[in-house]
Amino acid sequence: MDENPSTGQNEEMMESVNDQEMAVTKGSSDGEPYLGMEFESEEAAKVFYDAYATHMGFIMRVDAFRRSMRDGKVVWRRLVCNKEGFRKLRPRRSENRKPRAVTREGCKAMIVVKKEKTGKWVVTRFVKEHNHPLVAIPANGRRSVLLSQTPDEKDVKIRELTAELQRERKRSAAYQEQLEMVLRDMENHSHHLSRNIDDIVQSMKQIEAKRIAASHC
Repeated sequence: MDENPSTGQNEEMMESVNDQEMAVTKGSSDGEPYLGMEFESEEAAKVFYDAYATHMGFIMRVDAFRRSMRDGKVVWRRLVCNKEGFRKLRPRRSENRKPRAVTREGCKAMIVVKKEKTGKWVVTRFVKEHNHPLVAIPANGRRSVLLSQTPDEKDVKIRELTAELQRERKRSAAYQEQLEMVLRDMENHSHHLSRNIDDIVQSMKQIEAKRIAASHC
């Protein structure tokens, strides 16, 4: 299956397991991902890993994906800890402005799921270990933690959604322009046909008139 990576460095997109990764088998404890674990859909994998993250004490972030070059559908997805990677340093606009909290610590914990020919989504990579302390979050307290402790993550999500909205608007404008061009072409073609029909009718009338005139002679 031809796939196209969307984000991340090449070495991160590879599915080979390095020495720091945990290759977990079906003998693992309940509720923990393992290599070869199957899901009915990508969404099911997200729900599972999100619940696992809550139980273990970290926050899941939906990360890179790959699309099939055949139909453009997502066939590969990476789900990571929200402390994955490092935030790019940007110059401060004002010395009085409070620096943003550091939430990216280069954590490598993740799972990678891939859509097989059977339609199942299978775990092909699992990194269990985190490089930071984990804090168990009660299920009913997850929302309040997300709202109170990760404002920068919300900002990132808002920027991502805004960028996606802008892309959709540009795509919609392009489709509208193409549609208007097609309609103009159809209108011009229709006008051309109408003129041709009028010319034919006029010619037929002239021929009929000449025929009548000739019959009276």
